[in-house]
Amino acid sequence: MADHVAPALEAILMVAEEPLPPALLAKLVGAPINEVEDICENLAAEYVADGRGFILARVAGGYRFQTATEQAPYVERFVLDGQSARLSAAALETLAVIAYKQPVSRNQIASIRGVNVDAVMRTLQQRGYVDEVARDPGPGQAVLYGTTPTFLERLGIDSVEDLPPLGEFFPEADVVEALERGLRVGSDDDELDGGHDESTDADHGGEDE
Repeated sequence: MADHVAPALEAILMVAEEPLPPALLAKLVGAPINEVEDICENLAAEYVADGRGFILARVAGGYRFQTATEQAPYVERFVLDGQSARLSAAALETLAVIAYKQPVSRNQIASIRGVNVDAVMRTLQQRGYVDEVARDPGPGQAVLYGTTPTFLERLGIDSVEDLPPLGEFFPEADVVEALERGLRVGSDDDELDGGHDESTDADHGGEDE
């Protein structure tokens, strides 16, 4: 293992503005890809063991330096002071639909969410989190959307396969049954008058970004 490789990788990654894939790093430092990957993993482990304020993470198919999780609140104070950069709940929900259902059309997203998503989609595209990825082969050839490398970078994951399974967000069957039993208690009056007022569920149009 050449002595120059590790320092060279650190220097390159220090100035990189986006994650750099192992193949590119290997070409830049003149070393085999597997050697570059081993060095990056060793450097990452060293930074964690030393308790550094930064880590070397593999995200979006490449390596980059980023803030250690426990130091994020301090960095946010510096970066976001006086700014309102957070996504709305509507935008986050729409982004989640795209992340798990991609490629997906705008109409499919609106159908899943039950509201107009045009404004939210514009926001997500402007932030660089989603983009057009394909066309539906069916009638009309609707534009299909998917997440971008920027989305992976912001979440700190290497690919969408690293997203947590949707099953983790749903209760087990026995929990659902217990909830149903609990909700049935004292519900006789509701059943007599026909249940809830459906007018409260009506969609009154779009939503804020």
